Amino acid sequence: MKLIFAVFFSVCVLFQYPVFAQNSLPIGTHPPALTFDHFPNRSFAFVWRNWNLVSPEKMAETIRCKPADILKLAELMGLGNQTLLPEKFQDQIYISLLRRNWHLLPYDQLLTLMDMDQERLEFALKEDDFLFHKFGNLKPACPELRFTNPTAEEVKKAMAIKELIQPIIEKNNTIESEELFEFIEALKTFDEEEVFIDTDSLQKDQLRFIYSYFGIFGDPLMDEENDPFPNGLLQKLAQKGVNGVWMHVVLSQLAPQGEMFPEFGEDSEIRLKNLQKIARRAKKFGIDIYLYMNEPRAQPQAFFDHRPEMAGIKKDGFATMCTSDEQVRNWMEKSLTHVFTQVPELGGVFTITASENLTNCASHGGKDQCPRCSKRPYEDIIAEVNRTIANGVHAANPEAKVIAWDWGWNGHGMAREVIDKLPEDVWLMSVSEWAKPIERGGITNTVGEYSISAVGPGPRAKSHWSGAKKNLLKTVAKVQFNNTWELSAIPWIPVMDLVAEHAANLAQMDIDGVMLSWTLGSYPSPNLEVAKKFSDNPDATEEEVLNALALERYGRTAVPYVRNAWTTFSTAFKEYPYDIRVVYSAPQQYGPSNLLFLKPTGYRATMVGFPYDDLKGWSGPYPPEILISQFEKMAHQWKRGLKFLEGAIEVTEEEASKKLLEEDLNLAKAAYLHFQSVGQQGRFIMARDRWLESQKTDNVIKDQVREILEQEKQTAIAMLEVASKDSRIGFEASNQYYYVPQDLLEKVINCQYLMDKINK
Repeated sequence: MKLIFAVFFSVCVLFQYPVFAQNSLPIGTHPPALTFDHFPNRSFAFVWRNWNLVSPEKMAETIRCKPADILKLAELMGLGNQTLLPEKFQDQIYISLLRRNWHLLPYDQLLTLMDMDQERLEFALKEDDFLFHKFGNLKPACPELRFTNPTAEEVKKAMAIKELIQPIIEKNNTIESEELFEFIEALKTFDEEEVFIDTDSLQKDQLRFIYSYFGIFGDPLMDEENDPFPNGLLQKLAQKGVNGVWMHVVLSQLAPQGEMFPEFGEDSEIRLKNLQKIARRAKKFGIDIYLYMNEPRAQPQAFFDHRPEMAGIKKDGFATMCTSDEQVRNWMEKSLTHVFTQVPELGGVFTITASENLTNCASHGGKDQCPRCSKRPYEDIIAEVNRTIANGVHAANPEAKVIAWDWGWNGHGMAREVIDKLPEDVWLMSVSEWAKPIERGGITNTVGEYSISAVGPGPRAKSHWSGAKKNLLKTVAKVQFNNTWELSAIPWIPVMDLVAEHAANLAQMDIDGVMLSWTLGSYPSPNLEVAKKFSDNPDATEEEVLNALALERYGRTAVPYVRNAWTTFSTAFKEYPYDIRVVYSAPQQYGPSNLLFLKPTGYRATMVGFPYDDLKGWSGPYPPEILISQFEKMAHQWKRGLKFLEGAIEVTEEEASKKLLEEDLNLAKAAYLHFQSVGQQGRFIMARDRWLESQKTDNVIKDQVREILEQEKQTAIAMLEVASKDSRIGFEASNQYYYVPQDLLEKVINCQYLMDKINK
């Protein structure tokens, strides 16, 4: 399997970074792997988890058997003819494959299944969006999985699974469904009749830039087959008011080769050539390309054997290229000048200079360990890195934008001292909703980031924008108008009233641009149209914008129904029990696909990786009862909004509008089922623990456990129908598919097994 890897981003400072031994795969505490007793044995679980994603031949090679053995296990469980995922999508499913086999296979068998070597897997776990961190900073201890012929009892259990799922599969086969990743082909579709935009709209419009909805991480500029911005996507984004898109790059891969750092620059000419191709195409749609700069990247300590004077602080076998050293700054500056000279079509860069990847000596707050940086104020180091980047970019293109993001400055505290040191040719970007005070379920809190339920701007952004404007800097608001980690498993959340309120607030803030999403939330959606309408007319009212959008999207007869639905969804979403620990750890991304256990697993929830049954970890500052109640309250109110959308479908006669309403209703149902499932899972864990405390003697609680399991089983069945209709559901670029339809069927098996076990 072809794999692409990257140094990527997006981790909260609340979480620790994983510890890696060089040249070895990370283990962590290595606790015993979970068992999945709803399957007859581990081999059956292995076949189920990888069906349609991995060929029988590769599965057979992994567990040392014949492909016919794999097919036999699949047949016994009622799995139909395999429809193998096309090779072109393998790069976009490997994280999902690792996740679903994490508790089934030891490393050597994972390497076989994934068709990768140890070095590649180690790099992926360390660098690809902190993947090992998402997996809990540990590898469960899995004994080697070897195929054995199933016993008579195991065959009987497999046949029971087949009997359970067969009617569900047959019913689901009667609906019109989509294959995995079908949405990519739809987004690539290009309307030849639509004229290109010949002028550079960025010179007169507010900057509105965004990521690719399906961009592959790693080295996209060396992989022309997986273009993150095909013409169809560029066209659709431009129609939604987007005039900039951003890409993740590593400067050492774009820099020219040279005597100072001969390790850098291999194949840089190819990358720059391909970058120019994308930039030129994007220009035709009035869209500029922006590069994400998180530089200079830390290097292995061996890198400094012949240049010790450049080494800064040391961490986990790496050391920073100290930016207090003039040679390092000169390399950064000249490298960026080279990039923008070779690709003059670029729109600019945005920077993150504190935390996330280890870069400058102040980036992780450890500057005092560096003999040079320890003598310098924090704000001088951070500002100097941004100034160096700006100097390099502007030496080649004075009109290019250099946007300094204040993410992580002073540990996310107020950072006006840094802003005061920035040069005038740098823009300042702040997360709009940061530090916004909220109250949910009687619990007071403040927002960090990734919130739609709490409408910005908050006090941190206001203060920073004010400081920037005082120093004549232009400003940018970083927002999430499509989705957030509050719920990222659907492309956009239909809470238009909240989006409109936030966009209206920003329209009055004298800002110069908006970053519309991080890696999540980049779909060309109606939410983006809301933002566009306020950018086009800052004095418009929320009511005017929302009524106009409903009319344009669905037709006149649907407007009152749709508006009631959006308002109902928005009111419900304001009950979201927001906290950064909740949005990262609770199972809202996985919904009803998250498995249940009759005994506590002992595993802690991980950052958007494995929720497990860690109710306490899900809850953050909220008592579990309040967390559950808030999700239940959301689901109850959200269900009312679904009725309004159903009413809109009934009164709409135009077929195109009716079809669009049906698609949007399906997405709204997915959100509802996710919220409902989080509440049910929480109720199950609380009831289960009370039942265990009673030594399994309390039949009232036992009945409650059984009832919740039946509810969750039915939710999984409902979710299967919803997800099967729309290949976007369950997908998010940095985590790939959280679940596929097969996982929802497994949840049905899981719930039925637990109910049967309770009844014995």
